[in-house]
Amino acid sequence: MVNSHFSESPRGGVLTLRRAEIADLDAVMALERRPGYEALVGRSPRAEHEQMLASSRYAYWLGSLGSGRPFAFAMLRDLDNPHGNVYLQRIAVDEPGQGRGTRFLAAVIDRAFAESAAHRFYLDCFVENARARRAYAKLGLTHDGLLREAYLTAEGTRRDLALMAITRPEWRARRNPS
Repeated sequence: MVNSHFSESPRGGVLTLRRAEIADLDAVMALERRPGYEALVGRSPRAEHEQMLASSRYAYWLGSLGSGRPFAFAMLRDLDNPHGNVYLQRIAVDEPGQGRGTRFLAAVIDRAFAESAAHRFYLDCFVENARARRAYAKLGLTHDGLLREAYLTAEGTRRDLALMAITRPEWRARRNPS
């Protein structure tokens, strides 16, 4: 995937999408560590982020409005998957519920399909995270299944994950309705 800017003018200002760099890690880590996110968003230590950023298997994207500071980031994994499955490993938005995260993720999905051979874009989220599931469904991701007790919390309990995905043909049909 090319490291370039992508802009569109949806409601709320111009959304700019760009690849993150090492210098952006403070912003990435601040977004994933916002109060209350420990139950919804994964976290990685700086050294792990640095390794993932350096790997061709990962892509980190930042979203900002105009020339402002990043309000969101997404981490894609498995860009080298031989079956064309790209995984959204993590996404975080500074102010959920404002619609900006959905716009950001729509741009990330567009970029993933436009700049790679991906056939399927998928993610998992906690079953009880209804707001995220509604946002993903709004973008065309469908419920593909349930990963029972798939997430081990820091406290040692298990949580269920909902698996959601959109395929390239579904994405194309949404972009070019007949």
